[in-house]
Amino acid sequence: MPYSGREPTFMSSESFLPAGAHNQTDVYAVHGADPEVLAYAMAKYSRSALSMRESLAEISAQRAEQFLNTFYFQYGHRSIADLAHIALAVERLSLLAAIVLVDEQRWDGQERSTRYQNFQKSGWYFPDFGPDSASAQLYTQTIDKLFSTYQQVTAAVHDALKQRVACPETMKPDAYDRTLKARAFDVARYLLPLATNTSLGQIVNARTLETQVSRLLSHPVAEVRDLGKKLRDAATSPAWNVNAKSGAAFVQKLEAFGLSSLHDFSRAESGPVGNGALAPEGNLAAEAATLLNREVRTAPTLVKYAEPNTYLTQTRAEIEQAASEILKGIEPASAPVVDLVERTESLEVELAATLLYWGSHHPYRQIRDIVAGLPASRVSEIIEIGLRHRGKHDEALRVFHAGAALRFDILMDIGGFRDMHRHRRVTQIQQGFTARHGYDTPHSGDIAGLEEAGVLSEYQHAIESAHSASVKIAAGSAPEAAQSALYLLPLATRVRCLFKMDFAEAQYISELRSGPAGHFSYRNVAWEMYLALQRQHPSLAKYIRATDYTKPIDLLQR
Repeated sequence: MPYSGREPTFMSSESFLPAGAHNQTDVYAVHGADPEVLAYAMAKYSRSALSMRESLAEISAQRAEQFLNTFYFQYGHRSIADLAHIALAVERLSLLAAIVLVDEQRWDGQERSTRYQNFQKSGWYFPDFGPDSASAQLYTQTIDKLFSTYQQVTAAVHDALKQRVACPETMKPDAYDRTLKARAFDVARYLLPLATNTSLGQIVNARTLETQVSRLLSHPVAEVRDLGKKLRDAATSPAWNVNAKSGAAFVQKLEAFGLSSLHDFSRAESGPVGNGALAPEGNLAAEAATLLNREVRTAPTLVKYAEPNTYLTQTRAEIEQAASEILKGIEPASAPVVDLVERTESLEVELAATLLYWGSHHPYRQIRDIVAGLPASRVSEIIEIGLRHRGKHDEALRVFHAGAALRFDILMDIGGFRDMHRHRRVTQIQQGFTARHGYDTPHSGDIAGLEEAGVLSEYQHAIESAHSASVKIAAGSAPEAAQSALYLLPLATRVRCLFKMDFAEAQYISELRSGPAGHFSYRNVAWEMYLALQRQHPSLAKYIRATDYTKPIDLLQR
């Protein structure tokens, strides 16, 4: 066909669609909207045909508050709060408070690492001892002893590692030293008391924040309750503006150059700018200041009503009482580091056993077997305790997350537990901190041991002295004496936690946490989890790529 001299016409795919059909999906990121305003705009998708751009253009903070007061609080549409994500910095809180703070299944954040930072400089939390000066003095002396031993152990293990592991020619001396120092911190961290200060950042949605605040306000430890108030205040008060300083500097430049109005900008193109000449369009410097330095409250509506959770506090007290009655005179049975408790009980027995586990210090297997021997009516009574105080908008407590195929009852050092605590896709039922389970002594064939470093006796004396001091302070007259005593427990102290999960999560944890770059405490736990699976489910364990904890590793591999 001869060339006609006209360019060909290309038709879009939309041109061939029937009337009313659209195949052009629009995807765009949104930046700059306040969290609650953005949540309102997203919630409007269910009630309006407006686009996100159109919704945000018409929404004011006041309209967002009115909407949320109606649909969130009056109608209970809590999913709306899932759409408002809030970034919070929490600094200079104790390790004890940090463990409680991050105990949310919907949580994202990062905390200071005991592997890469020297916590000697962090400082520590001091509870209110009131007139009990003897306890206050013992507390301070114990903390000082733990930190001085921490410093001693860090240096001694670091030196021992340098004697054992030579620096490869391909590795820079600074990198070599940092790597071995991190391994030394892995050992020394066992001495850090729960009073040690840390810092963390979290990004959570408003629903999680509301639940978190309510849970913290319900906690028996004063510092944790105060932390709940501070989180609520931070979400409802003006947020720190990262651009405030640069915004103020820009406004000062406008004022310094006399560019206070649009009239001044037009004059600036042809000659010197005058001072203070205002045009009808308004003061640009003032408008810039309003725009760049306006106050933003991240969740002024969604978190303001967060109060202590009476369902949680009343249930916890009654469950602890029931556990003390049912387990009276029964000592906790000895148990391995990891016990994969096979499923032999009914769902009712599992729920009752989990409730009692939460309120005691006994192994799950032992409690499960005791509950299985109780009359069905007594089992129902225990379950009823866990639900009788549940309010209209309360979710059932975490202990009611039952039915998982795999239940690992793990007894490990608090430091290692903090690492395992990050696996939020599993259900975790943690027992309270106590010195009654004893403590772990860091040991690994890959790490220069305390004995090799010449500090084993110093380590043992510091830990045992801290446990003794904790028991003594708990019996004192200080306000919340039992809770204040917990701060003296070092990370070497053992804690028990029940981890419920499916096979995919057990596979993931076993593979990830047994890797050679990890801390030897959770590497051991992950390996024991794999071995337990291998014993009970040999045909499935072969699909898990766990790293043998008993085999030597390269200490310089990070």
